[in-house]
Parts: sequence; structure tokens; C-alpha cells
Amino acid sequence: MNKKRHQGFTLLETLIAFFVLSIGLLGAVALQAKAKQASYDSLQRTAALSLAQDIIQRIRVNDTAALITLYDVDFTSDDEISTVQSCVDIFCTSAQIAAYDIIQWKKAIKAKDLTGVMTDATVCINPVLSSNGVAVQVVISWGGRQNITQNTENTAVQCGSSIENRRLVVVNSFIFIRTIT
Repeated sequence: MNKKRHQGFTLLETLIAFFVLSIGLLGAVALQAKAKQASYDSLQRTAALSLAQDIIQRIRVNDTAALITLYDVDFTSDDEISTVQSCVDIFCTSAQIAAYDIIQWKKAIKAKDLTGVMTDATVCINPVLSSNGVAVQVVISWGGRQNITQNTENTAVQCGSSIENRRLVVVNSFIFIRTIT
């Protein structure tokens, strides 16, 4: 007598395999959501660092004695953008260059309307005169998507609002002042 053995999966084995597969897929979806959030946070931080470096470099180019008064400004992404003379292809004074720079930075933080980067951004530029030049601190503050716990150093920074989802980039630099003899 030759008995045939039935081979295959029972309904219970199939349900268990489906359940294990479902748990794995849910984990992958959660991982994808976290990766997308981290990517967005990285995009915001990159935009803020890029803007801070642009601010430092433009101030470094316009390194006159009036730097302290020209660039000691705070502005937000809600500020109105006025029209100033373009200093791209004509000669401008230091004050005109500073006004043009500030307008360009305001436009840069308003770009969030198109890209979603740096919502409710605030930029604070704090130049301080020292013996050989100017110490410049650029602080960029914006609202992230998720709340984070602020440490004591972050809460001490007085730029932007102190909301729970506040993100900060602080860049310090030193600029030597050119002396014309």
C-alpha cells in the first residue's frame, strides 16, 4: 500500500506567515516615515547653514568701519521686502551694499513658500567690535515639524520665538576691518 502524503500549507500556517509579514511591513513603513522626517530636518539645517555662510561671506566682502551699524539687524520671514538699488553691475557705497545684502537674505528665507524650508524663520546678525576687527554672530532660528526638548544653551539664545519646535543654527566668525591709508 502506497500512502500519499499531502504536502502544502495549512490555513493556520498561512495566517501566521501573513501576520509576521504584516508586522515587518508596518515596521518598514514606520522606518520610512522617520527617514523622511530626518531628511526634511536635514534639508532645513542645510538651508540655514548655507544662508549663515552667505551672510558671513557678504559681510566679509563689505568690511568697512561702518560694518557694525550696517549689519546689526534682525529680520523674519514675515518682513516685507522693499526695493533697493541692485549692486550687481554698478558701483555702490557700503551702505547700499549692506541694504542690498539684507534684501537678498530676506528673499532667501521667504523661499520657504516654494520649498517648505525654514518655516517662521528669524535671522539675527550681531557684530561686536574688538581690537583688530569685528566678531560676527549669525543666528538663524526656525520652526521644525516636531517638538524637541530645548537644552539650556538653546533657550539662552534670544533670536526668534522660544516655541517647542524651534531649531537653531549659530555661526560665529571674525572679520578683520580694512584700513584705508
